Amino acid sequence: MCGIFAIFESTLEESELRKLLVECSSKLRHRGPDWSGYRILSEGKVAIGHERLAIISPESGEQPLVSADGTVTVAANGEIYNYKDIYQEIKKSGVEYTPKTGSDCEVLIPLYMKYGASPAFPDHLRGMFSFILHDAKSDTYLVVRDHMGITPLYIGWGKDGSVWFASEMKAISEHCNTLRQFPPGHLYCNKGNAAGEFVRWYKPEYIERPRPLPSEPFNADKLRHAFEAATVRRMMSDVPWGVLLSGGLDSSLVASICSRHVARRSTDFPKLHSFSVGLVGAPDLKAAKEVADYLGTKHHTYTYTIEEGLDAVPSVIRCLETYDVTTIRAATPMYLMSRKIKAMGIKMVLSGEGADEIFGGYLYFHKCPNPEEFFDETVDKLDRLHMYDCLRCNKAMSAWGVEPRVPFLERDFIQLAMKMDPSDKMIRTGKDVKPKDKRIEKWAMRKAFDTPDDPYLPEHILYRQKEQFSDGVGYGWIDGLKDVANRDVSDQMFKNAAVRFPYNTPTTKEGYRYRAIFEEHFPGDSCAKTVPGGKSVACSTERAMAWDASFANRADPSGRAAGVHDAAYDESFKGHDAS
Repeated sequence: MCGIFAIFESTLEESELRKLLVECSSKLRHRGPDWSGYRILSEGKVAIGHERLAIISPESGEQPLVSADGTVTVAANGEIYNYKDIYQEIKKSGVEYTPKTGSDCEVLIPLYMKYGASPAFPDHLRGMFSFILHDAKSDTYLVVRDHMGITPLYIGWGKDGSVWFASEMKAISEHCNTLRQFPPGHLYCNKGNAAGEFVRWYKPEYIERPRPLPSEPFNADKLRHAFEAATVRRMMSDVPWGVLLSGGLDSSLVASICSRHVARRSTDFPKLHSFSVGLVGAPDLKAAKEVADYLGTKHHTYTYTIEEGLDAVPSVIRCLETYDVTTIRAATPMYLMSRKIKAMGIKMVLSGEGADEIFGGYLYFHKCPNPEEFFDETVDKLDRLHMYDCLRCNKAMSAWGVEPRVPFLERDFIQLAMKMDPSDKMIRTGKDVKPKDKRIEKWAMRKAFDTPDDPYLPEHILYRQKEQFSDGVGYGWIDGLKDVANRDVSDQMFKNAAVRFPYNTPTTKEGYRYRAIFEEHFPGDSCAKTVPGGKSVACSTERAMAWDASFANRADPSGRAAGVHDAAYDESFKGHDAS
C-alpha cells in the first residue's frame, strides 16, 4: 500500500510547487516508508508524488512510473492482480510494450496507450487501486479509484483553481477550500465530453435502476471455487506476509485457503503467520488460537489493555480521518495490532472485510422482513463500504506501513455473490423453523465450505455466531470507551452539541468526544462532510431501523444492540437518541 499525491493546474512558481509537493506528500509517508518519488511536469503546472511500500519487485518499480518516451507518468496505490494477463492481452492486440520494471502497476501505461482515458481502461483491471496519470502529449490528467474504494482517495480544489488529489485527507486539507472523498468505481479527467466530472466506470448489474431482484440459485461449488480463486490471487507477494485471524468465519476461511495453498507450494516454504488481537480473555482470541492450531499456522496473539486502547484513540482518529463511532471502536485494536505486525517484518496481510455486506452477516439481518429489503440493504452497504470497513482496514494497517488485502471484495466474486437469490442468503431461525431448515447469518458461505470429506475448518468454527470486531476483541472495550466519554463530556456540552456541530450532530457523548478530536485535526465543514451520518443498529443503514420496533431504542453500532446476540444488551439498554 502506498501514498499518492498530485496537484494539477497550479499557478505557483516551479520551485514553490516542488517545495509544496514534498511537504504534502511526506504526510503520506507512513503509507509508503520504503521510497519517495517526486516529479514536476507540464512546465511547472503539475506536481506528482509517490510514497512507496514495496510489495511486488521491491528492488525495482520506484514511482512515479514513466513511459519509455517520457510522456506518460503514473503514480499508483494498490495492486493489479491480473497484470500478467493484461500484458498478454495487450501483446495479442498488437500493442508493443516492454516493461521497464517488475511492478504490477506499470501495466497501467500500455493499457492507457490502448484505451485512453475511457471507462474501458480501468474496466480491465482486477485488484485494489487508485492512480493518477498524466499524459504530456495532450496535457491530459486522469485519476481513477477502484470498484469498491478499497484504497482511499480524496479530491480537493485550491483557491487558485488548482485540483488536488491524495490518498489521505491530511495531505490536502490545509490547502483546499473544499474537498471530498473520490467516489469508488469512478474516474475523473480534465479532457473530453465529461471534463471535470466524475464518470462511473464500474457498472455491475446490482446497481442498475430499476433494480431487478437476483434469481440465481445457491451453488456451493461455484461460490467456493470463486472465493478460493480470489484469495489465492491475493497471495501474490515478494515480501513476508500473513493473515489476520479473529476466529470468526470470514478471516478463518481466508486463513484456511492460504494455509492450504502455502502447503501445496513446498514443504520447505515458511509457515503461514496469523495474527489476532484483543483484551485478555476476549472471545476472538480463544477462537483464533483454536483455528490457528487446526490450520498449523505460526500464530501471534496480541493483547492490549483498555487503558492502552484509550491512549491510542486520538491517534487513531487522526489516522483514520473519521469520527464514525463503530469505525473508531474497531480500528483501535487493529491499529495497535498493525504496529506489532510491522515490527515482525511483515508487510502485507490478508483480511476478511466485505463478507457481511455481501451476505447480510450483521446480526440485525435476523430481523429482515423479506428478500427485497435484504437485497437493497446489501447493495447500500456495499455502496457505503469505502466510508466504513474499507477505510478502517486500510488506514489502520497503513498507519504502520502494512498492506491489507481483502479477497471478499474481489470484483468477480462480488458479481457472482450478488447475482444469488437473496432468499438463499436470508436468516431462518425461531421455534417455527424446522431444525433442517434453520440458517444463521452468512449461511451460503458456511454451506459452501462445509465439506466433511476435506474440511476447511472445525464445524463449530464454521458455524460460529457473528462477532463484530469491536465486540469480539472484548466486550469491556466498548464499555470502557463509553465510560471515558461520559467522564469527559459534560451534560452541558452535550446539550449544546447541535450548536457546536450543526452538521452530523453527535447523538451520544461517545460520538461527541470523537467529533471534538476530529475537529482538532480536520477543522471545517468540508472535512466533516467526508464522514457519513445517520442512525444505525449493529452497523445497519437507516432503512433497517424500521425492520423491528425494538431498534428505535437500540441505535448503537455494537452487534449486541440487535437483540439476537448470545451476549445481547438487555431490555434496559438505550442507544443513540433514546431517552
